[in-house]
Amino acid sequence: MHGLIDSHCHLDDAAFDDDRDAVLRRAETAGVCKIIVPAYTPKYWDRLKEGCRHHPGLYPAYGVHPLYLDDRDDQWEATLATLLTQAVALGEIGLDAGDGTPDVARQRDGFTTQLAMAQQLGLPVILHARRSLEEVILTLRRFPGLRGVLHRFSGSLVQAQRLIDMGFLLGLGGALTHPRAQRLRATAAMLPAESLLVETDAPWQTPHAHPGTRNEPAYLSEIIASLAQLRHTPAQGIAQVTAQNALTLFHLQDAP
Repeated sequence: MHGLIDSHCHLDDAAFDDDRDAVLRRAETAGVCKIIVPAYTPKYWDRLKEGCRHHPGLYPAYGVHPLYLDDRDDQWEATLATLLTQAVALGEIGLDAGDGTPDVARQRDGFTTQLAMAQQLGLPVILHARRSLEEVILTLRRFPGLRGVLHRFSGSLVQAQRLIDMGFLLGLGGALTHPRAQRLRATAAMLPAESLLVETDAPWQTPHAHPGTRNEPAYLSEIIASLAQLRHTPAQGIAQVTAQNALTLFHLQDAP
């Protein structure tokens, strides 16, 4: 396959510090031509900016993940607004209701602040919704016209349709390759192709064929192959549709 777009990969993470260039070479060999790199902590904003500037085909998104709100300083909003002038999206942002996560009320404030910023700037958002998808959907209704992607989607078909109706795409990743993910696999088989993106979420969410190892963008083709098998359609067709979806959502043709 060729012309693949990884819509969510954390190449700025320290897990890639020892071999980032080699990871990118393997991705290129595997047919990956563009990678969206969403921030999760302000501590990495500068390294993300520099990394994308020095590696063609990497496109940055900036935001504060709900689990990294403590990494903000007093100037974070102004800094973020400046960085977003050279970004394809605002993210990764959202809500996380996992065990031991930070105060949810504080998360809500950080989430809505960033949604308002994206709405004002006309940028798509990259969303995180761990055990909080219903609340995320309800929150999005307060920001009409906003577009984006629900990263690592694992909800129901009904929830998927509600997101699609609001103009959001659904990101599918390594979980799709696991045979035990029966509900997700059944849902993915029924979703409209024009509403799908594919992602690795590397270095996390490793596909089924690579247990216990670091994920990387070269494995994107395995996710596409699983999705194609579930949908009984050629893998290259899935690659082309999801790539076009990413090009359109993130305006990659116009990206700096």
